[in-house]
Amino acid sequence: MTELDDITIDAFRAQVARGESEDLAWWHACQARIKALEPDVQAWEYLMPPTSTEILPGPGQLLRGVPVGIKDILDTAEMPTTWGTGGYLVSPSAVVDAAVVTLLKRQGAMPLGKTVSTEFAYFTPGKTRNPQDLSRTPGGSSSGSAAAVAAGMVPLALGTQTAGSIIRPASYCGIFGFKPTVNTVSFSGIKALAPSMDTLGWFARHIEDICTTFTALTRSDAIDALPDLSGIRVGLRNLPGDSSLEPDVTQAVSSTARYLEKAGARVFALPLDARYDDLVMHHQVVLAYEAAQTLASEFQQHGEDMGARLVELIEQGLATSYADYRASLLAAEQCKQMLSRVFADEVDVILAASAPGVAPQGLDATGDPIYCRAWTLLGVPCLNLPLNKGQAGLPVGVQLIADRWQDERLLSIARTLVATTA
Repeated sequence: MTELDDITIDAFRAQVARGESEDLAWWHACQARIKALEPDVQAWEYLMPPTSTEILPGPGQLLRGVPVGIKDILDTAEMPTTWGTGGYLVSPSAVVDAAVVTLLKRQGAMPLGKTVSTEFAYFTPGKTRNPQDLSRTPGGSSSGSAAAVAAGMVPLALGTQTAGSIIRPASYCGIFGFKPTVNTVSFSGIKALAPSMDTLGWFARHIEDICTTFTALTRSDAIDALPDLSGIRVGLRNLPGDSSLEPDVTQAVSSTARYLEKAGARVFALPLDARYDDLVMHHQVVLAYEAAQTLASEFQQHGEDMGARLVELIEQGLATSYADYRASLLAAEQCKQMLSRVFADEVDVILAASAPGVAPQGLDATGDPIYCRAWTLLGVPCLNLPLNKGQAGLPVGVQLIADRWQDERLLSIARTLVATTA
């Protein structure tokens, strides 16, 4: 049997169909790897018992036998939830699973455990370390999910993004991280932070697994690679555009641009006016205002236990007027409409930085989401590409971005690009 450490979901399913592997083989392999690596990486808040191996029956299950990490802000009927609070707020279990957990189970997937989240998916870090360098942060807020996938503890894990909580940790840990168009997969049963931007996504070590999971959760057609990228227009633009990139990131963007051109794409600088750069500020306004509302009860009862960064955000939101909040939402809506015209007339995808640099040293912070804020506010699909290395061989990701509801096109382009760099 092929080693399971680096197999794709589709390849595993084919092995099982040929009788070369068993449905539970990946589950047991992941359990063994967690046992070996978890003391160092600390990616998990809770693990299902090794004997919990039920697979729901069903026809055409694309994820049958695939172990999945569940971020610890999602409701689960079989596992407790702590929302990254370190214990001051714990739910023994939910009445029902979050909608996406049920969708995964219907497709034959097997929740392996709850992965560490920052406090209410904001900035206060948990215990997780970056498996690429244990002295560095894995990023946040989907810390445990990114680290568990990068360490090979699980092939697939769920994350959420409200600022940069999928793209940034994927970049720091050297894996694929996908944030679909907002509201592509239901957020029902997931603790909200800023509902107008909260987006469910996932991590994997293979672009093929990102695509298979999209198909499984949305019931879309299979996402295949293109023959090449001839005719694909790629615009280069960071948001904000006035920040200086670290050399590692500049090199990663340039390297990826060359990969795209070699595959046939046309790559060029994309001019966008200053209103797009202002979205970084508007994102912070919307995030603070909505977080103050969604966490009103938790703040009322547990404000003294909350981390300083979360308290600061809520207090900022309480001091934000409805007029300012509305103005930021309207500015974002205007840019969404303008950007759709840009995608229709000028580009197919945008290439941009995922994070300011490699994963920072230390575990007391999770890094800066500055290069993700605007794209998240715009609600567009974003994919981190782990194609480059920086200082000391650490990963440096870049992101590909498409217009809203062009997720399949984005993933098809990415799958083609990755195939040419293999």
